[in-house]
Amino acid sequence: MPRVLVIDDDSTVAGVVAAYLERAGMDVDVVGDGVAGLAVARDHRPDIVLLDLMLPGPDGLEVCRQLRLVHPGLPVIMVTARGEEPDRVLGLQIGADDYVTKPFSPRELVLRVQSLLRRVDLGGDADVGRAQPPERPTELVDGDLAIDRAGHRVRLDGRELSLTTREFDLLTWMVSHSGQVFTRAELMSSVWGWEFGDESTVTVHVRRVREKVEANPGRPRRLVTVFGVGYRWDATQDGSGGG
Repeated sequence: MPRVLVIDDDSTVAGVVAAYLERAGMDVDVVGDGVAGLAVARDHRPDIVLLDLMLPGPDGLEVCRQLRLVHPGLPVIMVTARGEEPDRVLGLQIGADDYVTKPFSPRELVLRVQSLLRRVDLGGDADVGRAQPPERPTELVDGDLAIDRAGHRVRLDGRELSLTTREFDLLTWMVSHSGQVFTRAELMSSVWGWEFGDESTVTVHVRRVREKVEANPGRPRRLVTVFGVGYRWDATQDGSGGG
């Protein structure tokens, strides 16, 4: 049974969210501040965290930073009443995998939690629900970049990178479809599994992946922008991105 940690000082919202998640077959812990949330995350290791941005004590951004230091692969969905784009972008830059703005549909939130958990259960595989041939490789290699799908690990020039679940999904999708151009809407559908949502989420995650795999993120040579269209992965000459 998946274990969900809800960190929200609004007991009404937290109670509704917990009820929907429990109805969907999940085990839910609810706490009302960041200090308690970090303690529960440390002692009980949840499978996913729903994190309110506005919290007493350390706010959601600081809690997310600390979670990322200790549990870099732990999925985090940030939930907040602050819907301005700078706040969404900041939350994603800190390392949140998703961002939901209050008021929201509890059913939609459950679907997003389930989608993120499925990706974790499948080793971060972005091709959720798609039939794959038996010979499909578990490792993708592109020059000095190696992606271990089964182990959910990425190495660059022999050094292991720390990626969030969404960053891993996006990188795996792009490398396994090297040479193809995808719009933000297509990536939202294929990687996030959503037919709707804020496409700036894709933009921020592309930026974060570039910061980790590009020698010069400001002038990317692997995860490139095709202006007016979207993004493409350009394989290195001595590696293959096929999957």
